[in-house]
Amino acid sequence: MKKLSKAGKRMPAETIGIDLGDKMSRYCVVNREGEVVEEGSFRNQASSLATHFSGEPRRIALEAGAQSAWISRELKGLGHEVIVANARKLKWITASDTKNDSADARKLALLARADVQLLAPVEHRTAEQQAQLAVIRARDAILRARTLLINSARGIAKGFGVRLPKSITGTFGERALADLPAMLRTALEGLLRHIDALSQHIGNYDQRIGELAEQWHPEVKRLTSIPGVGTLTALTFALTLGRPERFAHSRDVAGFLGLRPRQKQSGAHDPQLGIAKSGDPYLRKLLVQCAHHVLGHWGKDSALRRWGLAKTEGGKKATLRGIVAVARKLSVLLHRLWVSGEFYKPFPKMV
Repeated sequence: MKKLSKAGKRMPAETIGIDLGDKMSRYCVVNREGEVVEEGSFRNQASSLATHFSGEPRRIALEAGAQSAWISRELKGLGHEVIVANARKLKWITASDTKNDSADARKLALLARADVQLLAPVEHRTAEQQAQLAVIRARDAILRARTLLINSARGIAKGFGVRLPKSITGTFGERALADLPAMLRTALEGLLRHIDALSQHIGNYDQRIGELAEQWHPEVKRLTSIPGVGTLTALTFALTLGRPERFAHSRDVAGFLGLRPRQKQSGAHDPQLGIAKSGDPYLRKLLVQCAHHVLGHWGKDSALRRWGLAKTEGGKKATLRGIVAVARKLSVLLHRLWVSGEFYKPFPKMV
């Protein structure tokens, strides 16, 4: 009789756990009885993966990380069942006073052998989605670099009693140079011209993001029908989630993005905690920015805006809670529009 795992599926003859490193990774193979039958290491290269893991299909578990996406795709291409474990939710299981690569690989193998649900499996996006999301990541990196340079320029100029232009446009550096005294031009000219060059690159990325949305993601038009949600947020939302079918209920998206409160209940003790902040921090930041627009001076009247403004009554803390609450609602609403194929209705019960 074949042994079954706790999930009720046939237990594989051998299970492999992989502890991913930067250049080298460690693996451990255990049999049905949980005994270690092989250990070793391999280089994080496609050729090395083919050398070590070609042959009979097996179950392989590895933690989510910077290189887990491409490595999991390579292993699946070799015919293996690959489980990518949620490292954040795995900490309480793998916590130990003895931590090393070999021990971590063995624990992953044993957990995958017992019940894959213990690993809280995550789903990686496709290579195409990852490449498109890289455009957004690159834009964000350049934007953060420009912000750092602008703040540096402002700080230097302020020491001489000079204030640079408030508005950040593609000609910020050029306008700032025109107002600088001669003694500062030599010091800041290179920095300010570099800021304008970065602004040009950001504009190019914005154009590319618009092209990606138009050519590959028709759902973006529906998502941007929500006032305050732009193409950048809508495309980032679609690419981060990968596919709408991942979530049985739209409300699950809020938890996936870490916009639901943490819980630490024990007996009668059930404190109110902040949001979990799990999931993608960049998308969470974009949704919070959208919430600011919805509740701000330029926000259009809608049921969502009225609901959010009611949440902000009661001081600064209430305002912050209201903004997060609207961001949470937006994550649910965006997924609902994506699934239903409908456009946004400001007052759905009245239409």
